[in-house]
Amino acid sequence: MTDAPSLPLFPLQTVLVPGAALDLRIFERRYLDMVGECGRNGCGFGVCLILEGNETGTPATPVAFGTEAVIEDFGNTPEGLLSLRVRGKRRFHVLRTRVRDTGLIVADIEWRADAAASSRLRPEHALLVELLRRILLQVDAGHIDPDPALFEDAAWTGWRLAELLPLSMQQRQVLLQLDDPHARLQLLLDGIAAEIG
Repeated sequence: MTDAPSLPLFPLQTVLVPGAALDLRIFERRYLDMVGECGRNGCGFGVCLILEGNETGTPATPVAFGTEAVIEDFGNTPEGLLSLRVRGKRRFHVLRTRVRDTGLIVADIEWRADAAASSRLRPEHALLVELLRRILLQVDAGHIDPDPALFEDAAWTGWRLAELLPLSMQQRQVLLQLDDPHARLQLLLDGIAAEIG
């Protein structure tokens, strides 16, 4: 018997970070059932990067850190598949997993919160805010500008950069596993400096 919350997992070849949107096409019975269950219970599901295996067929082995995906919209593709638009919410750490008869992986998890007492952006990371503003101007042209106060939030700034920069999935996964938003920004800054140098 465990008191840990449980979450169905959707292992993918991608990393979902908090606040980021992800479009999915659902066709396997186990995931169609999962979506129905999430809809009935008003809950999300976990997205984890695949460590070993594939997105379809035999259950893949997921990494131990992921992000809760909350369904924002759904519809049907021209091929008749279920399409979902989900958004990353909370990070979690997998404690143990079990596989249902359908092949759906269910995990006992612990939620992970940012550890910093203050998430206010530090002066040494101001360059990253300027970079993020420029990226958003390019990708969000014509959209509503984010609240200026968000750019002073180290966690929000770090997650938006993790979402939008051309990082490998392994690099994104490292950022996802960090509990300190300032350490996350420093890692991004060090990586950019290394690219320039």
